[in-house]
Amino acid sequence: PSVSFEITPFCHEHTLRLVGALPSCDGCKPVLRMGSSSSNVNDGDEIAVTDNGNYIVDLHFEEPIKDAVAMANEIKSTVGVVDHGLFCDMTTAVIISSADGISVKEP
Repeated sequence: PSVSFEITPFCHEHTLRLVGALPSCDGCKPVLRMGSSSSNVNDGDEIAVTDNGNYIVDLHFEEPIKDAVAMANEIKSTVGVVDHGLFCDMTTAVIISSADGISVKEP
């Protein structure tokens, strides 16, 4: 599983290192997406570029996120990060679709 975030091209390798070293990202690996920006897989040799000219990074997890709110805040506060795909405190339920069907998680 992964979470995507958008970064500016300027010093993008430094931004990747900063995010990878965040305490809340322990056990995660930031990977610059290559190929199409619209797919969640590396499907090309060029860096995936957004409509705004920024790069997409996929944060791959080796274990579950321990504190999603802290992770969202730390990533968003990192210089070079435009935004992330963690939607904390923005919903009252999560709808999950899988091979086993659809489930709804509520607090």
